Amino acid sequence: MNKNLFAHLAVFGANLIYGMNYTLAKGPMGEDGYIQPRGFIFIRVLGALSMFWLLRLFMKKSKTKIERKDYFRLAACGLFGVCINQMLFFQGLSMTSEINASIMMTSNPLLVLIIAAIVIGEGVTWIKVLGIVLGGFGATMIILYSNGSTDGSSLSGDLLILANSASYGVYLVLVKPLMKKYNSVVVISWVFLFGALFVIPLGFNQFTEINWDMPPAIIGSVVFVVVCTTFLAYLLNIYAVSKLNTATVSAYIYLQPVLAAAFVLIVSYDENIGGLTLEKIGFAVLIFIGVYLVGKPGKRIKA
Repeated sequence: MNKNLFAHLAVFGANLIYGMNYTLAKGPMGEDGYIQPRGFIFIRVLGALSMFWLLRLFMKKSKTKIERKDYFRLAACGLFGVCINQMLFFQGLSMTSEINASIMMTSNPLLVLIIAAIVIGEGVTWIKVLGIVLGGFGATMIILYSNGSTDGSSLSGDLLILANSASYGVYLVLVKPLMKKYNSVVVISWVFLFGALFVIPLGFNQFTEINWDMPPAIIGSVVFVVVCTTFLAYLLNIYAVSKLNTATVSAYIYLQPVLAAAFVLIVSYDENIGGLTLEKIGFAVLIFIGVYLVGKPGKRIKA
């Protein structure tokens, strides 16, 4: 059995959760406006922060120590991976469609490759570039073949999602060296602690304006976002980052448009998403090929 199999299963699981999240996170911020974006992030970050630090109680104290020089990097991870990332995502998602948001997120692998090459000198190979091109093409085309799936989108919302993708790319690169030194739970607990310090002053006002008279479905969506999208998905992703290179982890994001479209179809029975066709099957194959190629070694591109 491939020693990295569990890492690949972890990152797939995280992206399955993210694919569902586009629909479930948008619900509470919909027409009824139970929660505004920054208020939602306030709940999400503080809820997940509590769970991460509770999980630390079951760890040996000797494994939780952090070197003083690494606190600045942890703070930067909290800024880019929690505060900026989530602020831009939720604001953008409230302004655009679930499907458009998932399309814009496919820019992440290319951004990660560029950032990783600049910041930590991670090698860029022609095979990785080919994988990114194939995966990006497949993910984009499978959505373009879904008739009417971009209703409710906006350029401003799409650009915010794109900026969110760049912020998350910075986080993936910054957190990689920390994962080589410390336990993943320790790292993510500190990342969320620093992230919460940035989020609290930005989200508190909208938190006080939340309409708590929510139907069960909306309450379920909020719980899913806090427990699954934030706590569980972050754990799965950070475990994968500790075992795989950042480009491979980010390449799995190409699955999100497919998973997001499938989930919208399941929960809303929206015929505009389109049925399964040979074209879509072919484009889905390109996505999987792209993910595979990004994880393969190859001849490094010289600057």
